[in-house]
Amino acid sequence: MRERKESEPRYVISVAARMLDMQTHTLRYYEKVGIIEPHRSRGNIRLYSDSDIALLQRVKSLTDDMGINLPGVEVILRMMQHLNQLQNELENARQELEILRGGE
Repeated sequence: MRERKESEPRYVISVAARMLDMQTHTLRYYEKVGIIEPHRSRGNIRLYSDSDIALLQRVKSLTDDMGINLPGVEVILRMMQHLNQLQNELENARQELEILRGGE
């Protein structure tokens, strides 16, 4: 059986909302303010991937469990994305350095 990718769009908004215990209008609002950008089908139906669901679970945790407002959530998400990018760049630099050292 083919392994599914985390980024593969597969859940319509009603299913995503049920999975997250959210209202569909909340997901539409998150899209409107730019927190999430679900894939759109040819018929313009929102489709959410597993990675979208994971992101929305983080947003829900930040807002519900930690009491952070949406502007704060946006800042945190940007910082997390930037940190991941920096970690990837650091790992690439380490690999290049290892190659240049001759695989010591």
